[in-house]
Amino acid sequence: MMKRQRRPIRKIKVPKACQFCNGKFEPDYKVISSLERYTSDRGKILGKDRTGICRKHQDRLATAIKRARHLALMPFTPIA
Repeated sequence: MMKRQRRPIRKIKVPKACQFCNGKFEPDYKVISSLERYTSDRGKILGKDRTGICRKHQDRLATAIKRARHLALMPFTPIA
């Protein structure tokens, strides 16, 4: 029997420090342009391993994105 070949792990470049900690500002649900940077093309919220944000700000970012979606400032799904 042949062994299954493993797929190579894709390395994603992530910034070393949290952008919200460095910039001294918090994620805000009213600033859509900054929130869209942290969602995928499918509309999913990217994880902190992909964005490079600390855990505290990742939680606040997710809340801000969900709040913006609820108020119809951001779409739940991509617009086709």
